[in-house]
Amino acid sequence: MIVELSHRIVEGMVTYPGVPVPVLGTHLSREDSRDLYAPGTEFHMGTITLAANTGTYLDTPHHRYAGGPDLSAVPLSSLADLPGIVVRATGAKARAISLDPGLDVRGKAVLVHTGWDRHFGTDAYVHGHPYLAPESARRLAEQGAALVGIDSLNIDDTPPRGERPAHTVLLAAGIPLVEHLTGLEALPDEGFRFHAAPPMVAGLGTFPVRAYAVVL
Repeated sequence: MIVELSHRIVEGMVTYPGVPVPVLGTHLSREDSRDLYAPGTEFHMGTITLAANTGTYLDTPHHRYAGGPDLSAVPLSSLADLPGIVVRATGAKARAISLDPGLDVRGKAVLVHTGWDRHFGTDAYVHGHPYLAPESARRLAEQGAALVGIDSLNIDDTPPRGERPAHTVLLAAGIPLVEHLTGLEALPDEGFRFHAAPPMVAGLGTFPVRAYAVVL
């Protein structure tokens, strides 16, 4: 079974406050293409202008560190066909999500299920969102997690001009992040393979992904 874990990208959608929204356009319309091809043959070539932090997206170390690997340098082995586990935090009373220190995370995609994706596309999504507790981020880095994801606005708390400890420690350890996941309730706690590979764009640290899981 394949489980979709990405938000659909549509024109004008807001992912993060202040980030430009995607705009769709046309480079070659079907009507204009008829002048270029044989009778009965037509094509559409579209364009899209969007910020790299749109929808469900991947953060590489280059997002936080100028010398870190960018989208073209992070190996596929860090992004695709990863054994995954889901950490359930939908009933947590605190916004800072602390993970069980006894979890076996080495070499795994660790996906934090908060349920906050139910607010995606609304004003509620950007206020009071859950995030990964800094001490849990440090532990994931120390224990060798392969990738960390969350179905919330940000893996860190987002006060104005605030620190971003989870980004700082995880990306420094070479651990990619996936934010704005959705659909984690459809996954088992373990027994699946996680995929979230972006295009190989040199010089960029983030980009939307089609995140999904294959349940074994």
